[in-house]
Amino acid sequence: MENLRNGLDKLILFICVVLFMFMTAVGTYQISVRYIFKDPSTISEELISYSFAWMSMFAASYVFGKRDHMRMVFFVEKFNKKTQLYIAILCEIVILLFAFGVLVCGGKAITELTMTQISPALRISMGYVYSVLPTCGIITSIYSILYIRDLFIRLKEEV
Repeated sequence: MENLRNGLDKLILFICVVLFMFMTAVGTYQISVRYIFKDPSTISEELISYSFAWMSMFAASYVFGKRDHMRMVFFVEKFNKKTQLYIAILCEIVILLFAFGVLVCGGKAITELTMTQISPALRISMGYVYSVLPTCGIITSIYSILYIRDLFIRLKEEV
């Protein structure tokens, strides 16, 4: 399972780095044509916006998988270790339900709904832009399942 987690981490990190490099290149192009050639590009604006949305979603999944996100633990820390593990499992199940229900199922629905909608400048289906929601929902769900497994192992060791 650690191989899956590490492989997923590397893949997502690679995607984020490529998207960031792409946004930097397109942003440089956009600034150049606007100020040097006095001819602003509408395509580059959309490319940057959609790339930023994709990078943000993948980065959020990555941070969730690394467990580096912000957590409010001052209330939970008042309980003993076993109760903390039960609360963590419950929270993780809620996160899994959210990721699957909202991001995967809801994202799939919005992706299908917007497949006929065309973006103004790029002339691509908006469904491709929204497809990041179910994709990152699946990734977050995988991370959540792996973490629930880890919590059950720790709970078994506590007993």
